[in-house]
Amino acid sequence: MALSAAVLALLSACSGSGRPKPTPLEDFKPSRSAQVVWSAKVGAAQGTLSLATSDGQVHMASADGTLVSLDPSTGKERWRAAIGAPVAAGVGSDGRFSAVVTADNELVVLEGAQVKWRERLPGRAITAPLVAGERVFVQLLDRSVRAYDALDARWIWQFQRPGGEPLALSQQGVLTAFRDTLVVGVGSRLVGLDPARGTVRFEASLGVPRGSNEVERLADLIGPAVRAEDDLCVRAFQLSAGCIDMNRGAVRWTRPQAGTQGVAASNDLVVGADGADRLSAWNADTGEVLWRVERFQYRGLGTPAYANGLVAVGDQEGYLHFLAAQDGRTVARVSLDGPVNGAPRVVNGLLLVATRAGTLYALRTP
Repeated sequence: MALSAAVLALLSACSGSGRPKPTPLEDFKPSRSAQVVWSAKVGAAQGTLSLATSDGQVHMASADGTLVSLDPSTGKERWRAAIGAPVAAGVGSDGRFSAVVTADNELVVLEGAQVKWRERLPGRAITAPLVAGERVFVQLLDRSVRAYDALDARWIWQFQRPGGEPLALSQQGVLTAFRDTLVVGVGSRLVGLDPARGTVRFEASLGVPRGSNEVERLADLIGPAVRAEDDLCVRAFQLSAGCIDMNRGAVRWTRPQAGTQGVAASNDLVVGADGADRLSAWNADTGEVLWRVERFQYRGLGTPAYANGLVAVGDQEGYLHFLAAQDGRTVARVSLDGPVNGAPRVVNGLLLVATRAGTLYALRTP
């Protein structure tokens, strides 16, 4: 409870009444089109819920406990299931099994639309579970990681650094896979684990947090970690952005940037916003600054995404902005039914964007 209160106090200070007014929308001449191909209403979401894409499906959960599987090309509903409780973290899916965590700390695993098993967790989870290799991996708020057998709910192993973390960010963390390595965020470190045993393969730090107290030194990695060739690029809360060479398990580069949302990446660039919503793009290989734009200051930008040569990023007023990747100029803008929730995903050339109002949009940028 003390951890949550401290984090909420920090985030309230960042976005409170003293925050400057959002920069007005810019006037520009669109040079690219952004077309809504389809949209589907799933149910109101919250900041810790995210999309899962796998095996020709996209999965989305609503806060009230609805889980939906859709065809990402057409928006056709494949199935819909009721979890029976509010969802706090999810969705994770490999196409066969899907997993969410409820507000009552219960891990729920489904096979298709049918609930296969439920298991009470020892603590709160806000990061979407990862489902891979007939296993379900869960990261708790204290940044410990647990592995379960997807078939029978058998608990296989647990990983936790000695002493744990003194304070944890109440925001989506890093829990993903790179080839045969499970990758998790623990504080400001990206940790590679053996998925069979939970033993550490490597650790790479995005910087040393500084401050006079634990809140000021809070520097958890913010999900998702995004791929740039053989690197994973990620944000450390209020500290830095950078990329990890996954072949060596070592930092390729980091750059200081006090941001609070995740980053986007292609093989050429990495893009992220600082706490005042100034967007920066870095060279994915070197970390050299390619461009910066300040025209979205205090608009409450979310996690960006890279799609078809464009950077897409939503704001708190429900606008989705499209910027040219080469220079950051605005080329298109779309109005959605609410702020973007979580990180957008790209599947088969379509940009999938979920809003807090509970609508999933598929957009094409020809």
